[in-house]
Formats: sequence, C-alpha cells, structure tokens
Amino acid sequence: MRKIKILLVDDSAQFLRSATSFLSQCPSVEVIGTATSGKDAIKKVQELRPDLVLMDIAMPEMNGLKATRSIKANPRAPKIIIVTIHDDAEYRSATKDAGADGFARKSNLYTHLLPMIHALFGEPAA
Repeated sequence: MRKIKILLVDDSAQFLRSATSFLSQCPSVEVIGTATSGKDAIKKVQELRPDLVLMDIAMPEMNGLKATRSIKANPRAPKIIIVTIHDDAEYRSATKDAGADGFARKSNLYTHLLPMIHALFGEPAA
C-alpha cells in the first residue's frame, strides 16, 4: 500500500513536532514536510506535492483559510484538513467555504485524525 504523503502547516513548532511524532507511528502515512505560514504552505505544496495538507487557521503572513483557497484553486490540489483549536459554526462554515475537505479540533486530534484521513482516501483504518 502506498503511503499518504502529508504536509503539516502550523506556526507552532511544538504542534509540528507532536503531530509528526504521532503520525510517524502510523504505517499508512508519511510526513514529507512542514510549513509555518500560509504562504510557506502554498510554496511547499508546489514543491512537495503532498496528498494531504493538515492546515492551521491562525498563522502569520497568510491564514490557513486563505492558503486553502489558493491551494484548492489549482488542478490536482491535495486534500486539506483544517486543524484548529477553534470549534464553532462560524469556523466550520469558513472551512467549508474555503474548500477544505475536513475539519478537526486539536483537542481531539489524536483520536479522530487517522480515521478521518483514511475515510478521505477510501482506505481502511490501520
């Protein structure tokens, strides 16, 4: 089975380390890079061609929603899951409007993320 290539985007170095460590334990996914802003994410998507981007909303230079819109405007755009501490109807609606494929709260990320990833790619959970 081919691994799902993931780009992590968050301005928190601690979150990037933690998420990379967690995802490295799953044999069906591979973290191929990180970015710390929306602008950096757009550049890294073009360079690395991930299958999936895990995108924070609140970041410097360009927020995750603007970056998601930009990335999704391109042909063969990766799937994008917005990952945030915010969880209200406004954020969920904005996420959907930006073209994201999913929404996950950081507070329950480690219990909901892998099933969400596998559902997006039509694969059984490992």
